[in-house]
Amino acid sequence: MMMMMMMMGGDGDDDVSQRAEGSGCSQPLQSRPIPDTETLRTRLRRHDSLKLTTDSDFEELQSSAALQSEQTGQPSRAAGRTPTPRMPEQSNDYRVVVFGAGGVGKSSLVLRFVKGTFRDTYIPTVEDTYRQVISCDKSVCTLQITDTTGSHQFPAMQRLSISKGHAFILVYSITSRQSLEELKPIYQQVLAIKGTVEAIPIMLVGNKSDETAQREVDTKEGEAQATAWKCAFMETSAKTNSNVKELFQELLALEKKRDMSLSIDGKRSGKQKRADKLKGKCSIM
Repeated sequence: MMMMMMMMGGDGDDDVSQRAEGSGCSQPLQSRPIPDTETLRTRLRRHDSLKLTTDSDFEELQSSAALQSEQTGQPSRAAGRTPTPRMPEQSNDYRVVVFGAGGVGKSSLVLRFVKGTFRDTYIPTVEDTYRQVISCDKSVCTLQITDTTGSHQFPAMQRLSISKGHAFILVYSITSRQSLEELKPIYQQVLAIKGTVEAIPIMLVGNKSDETAQREVDTKEGEAQATAWKCAFMETSAKTNSNVKELFQELLALEKKRDMSLSIDGKRSGKQKRADKLKGKCSIM
């Protein structure tokens, strides 16, 4: 009996050994490499056509990657990555980027224009994007306004905003000469990335025009700087709503390729009315 069990045990061991050898399990298991983030993204794009199919999706990924790169100090492949084939860009989207030092009132200007509100408290911004639906060339368009950070800690995000922007608003406070000086390297960066600024709508804006007692930058100084930069100039007050809507109207009127404009309180200038007869115009809805 014992002999039979030993013989059976031996056969069983041999059988298990043979099956293990046949299945390749006699060698240590090799751990499969974990795919990196870019590989996973590629697989998602391949298997799910709804992933990263619009510019806004990809730009959000790029902005996130750029921010992560700035915080970690490590280069990000996603930030400079060329997008894979996807749905065509929505050419009717018009991107306006707002630059300026912290505390000059960039967010206040944007919120006053988009929402009609004003806040007294200063809340630092990293980057916010607001969307305003407008009527353009007899179709619906989206005016995208990007409110950028006033900090110099995120140059990659700044470069990305410039490369994606169609028009730019450079804001300083009339109560701070330093805030005007801080716009000069930003203007130079726009020039370096875009190659030229002659065909790009740019507005130099002196905000807080209501604070006349604290004025440090005279109106003529702002006009002279705008002339040197070959851009338009306007003084505004987000607090009193002075020239806020006019600012965006003037900016769109500077657009050479699309011939855009905004109506103010339903009224249009004689020049705008004549142009409207020739081609479609853009107006706030």
